[in-house]
Amino acid sequence: MVNRRDWLGITLGAGAGLALHPRILRALRQGQLIQRAIPSTGETLPAIGLGSSATFSQVARGAEVDALTQVMKTMVDQGAKVFDTAPSYGASEQVAGDIANELGVTDRIFWATKVNVAGRGGGTADPAAARAQIEESFRKFRVPKIDLIQVHNLADVPTQLGVLKALKAEGRIRYLGVTTTSNSQYGTLERVMRNEPLDFIGVDYAADNRDVETTILPLARERKIGVLVYLPFGRTRLFQRVAGQELPAWAQEFDARSWAQVFLKYVISHPAVTAATPATSRPEHMADNIGGGIGRLPDEAMRARIAAFVDALPPAPERRR
Repeated sequence: MVNRRDWLGITLGAGAGLALHPRILRALRQGQLIQRAIPSTGETLPAIGLGSSATFSQVARGAEVDALTQVMKTMVDQGAKVFDTAPSYGASEQVAGDIANELGVTDRIFWATKVNVAGRGGGTADPAAARAQIEESFRKFRVPKIDLIQVHNLADVPTQLGVLKALKAEGRIRYLGVTTTSNSQYGTLERVMRNEPLDFIGVDYAADNRDVETTILPLARERKIGVLVYLPFGRTRLFQRVAGQELPAWAQEFDARSWAQVFLKYVISHPAVTAATPATSRPEHMADNIGGGIGRLPDEAMRARIAAFVDALPPAPERRR
């Protein structure tokens, strides 16, 4: 078995290693990305996508843009399409829109962004300001219709979701939803899920962060709401916790070739999950992540085994302040 370092090492050639090695491409071509249906319409999406927080957000030019261009090209070439972003992620929308336009793949991407003009700590959102922010997203993506816009962090849901409902009725957006990555908001999220016509929710979920399995994910299935998963690696926490450990032999039972694929397969094997959107600025990581959506997935017994294995790992080192 290979660990994440060995698997990614396959992809690194001379120099910056931006071109994918033929061996990794052959491995990816052995299967197709798992597709999941959006519950409200039946439209299918690949189960692995791409996030952009802290990756597409601060680059301006040069090698960083070259790397992100290869990330997006790898995503599209290998059959993935969900790109998750937000106006609050710095330059992410602009950078992604520019790269997609340069590659000629704008219409091959499922554009998922967010709206929040309520400010930090909540407060009231101005509908005109929300619409203005959304218009900027249209301009940056260069699309006539945005696939999904969600109310970011459940901020002033009545006002901002109202704006999204109007835009959906106008035919300018295809799907709407709400997001949170804070378990302190799960009670509010549950109420919104029960009372609003949502197409999607976006939540944090990882093998060591399973709180949404109790109520949120079952409710999503009950209410026929799609689920985008953020932070499927617990930011980088899970990689820190398995540092130096070889991939267990049982990973072969669900076609996982790296730790990233173990963690992604755990997440997308939950029947409520539509797609996971891990962020990366490295094309070899994008390719590795896509491998997490190919082949067999863990069954319930294996999911329990993965969870128990993760729970027994040492905690991630505390971040220095």
